[in-house]
Amino acid sequence: MPTTWSQGRTTWTTRIDRAIELADHNAWAKQVLAFYSLILVFQKAVYESMQTEARPALMNPVELPAALDLEEASRALPELIEIVSKNGPSMLGKFADRLRTSSNQQTRDSLERWLLAPEDSDSGTDFFARVVLQPQAERLFESANFQPQRLAGNRCPFCGSNPQLAVIRPEGDGGKRILQCSLCFSEWEFRRILCPACGEENPEKLPRYSAEGIAAVRVEGCDTCRSYLKSVDLTVDGLAVPEVDEVATAPLDLWAAEHDYRKIQLNIMGF
Repeated sequence: MPTTWSQGRTTWTTRIDRAIELADHNAWAKQVLAFYSLILVFQKAVYESMQTEARPALMNPVELPAALDLEEASRALPELIEIVSKNGPSMLGKFADRLRTSSNQQTRDSLERWLLAPEDSDSGTDFFARVVLQPQAERLFESANFQPQRLAGNRCPFCGSNPQLAVIRPEGDGGKRILQCSLCFSEWEFRRILCPACGEENPEKLPRYSAEGIAAVRVEGCDTCRSYLKSVDLTVDGLAVPEVDEVATAPLDLWAAEHDYRKIQLNIMGF
């Protein structure tokens, strides 16, 4: 039975350091990672500002929205708006300008709507909501002492969100496939040969693609539903930080889009 996986969880400082390191060595990702590193610094501050007392385990994923502090998230937005306005891409900058004139209640309502239906949100709302709520969700997961009581399936057993990526973690002479949540960063075991979107299990319909110069990250596609996610293989590069290396390998996302694959969950940078 799949269980949550806490071994190897990374700190915000580790994520920041990895983003800076990859920006220095990957010309194609330098601009994106420079901006992402600023976002990680902001998220680290949000994470550290939260109370750390132990919390009772959530009984099911629908309880997470009620546990998140949307008021606190709204208060954090002005600082994020300034970061985006000064350093972000123009599309996000325009969205930041609109948020600047929103009331606290309007902001809170927007975050609440996103939590209820993130797949229906535009890219600007998705970015700002995920940036301010990811640190809270991760902190809640860490303090809840959560253990899934049933088969985890293809969605996060803690908060119900889509997986962001797969991680191949060393185990014995091989590797174990783990899915990582796009919101709370929790991880759970998942079958090695199985599409997380549609359940296809025929290996011939589950192609994997890699690119020259990107040794540890690859596309895991499904020819049945045309979905994909990226996997980060820690048996190939033990220094990789999955959630950062996933953002740093945008060329793989471009390749997948050109071949008519649809990503199960866009990353925080929107690809």
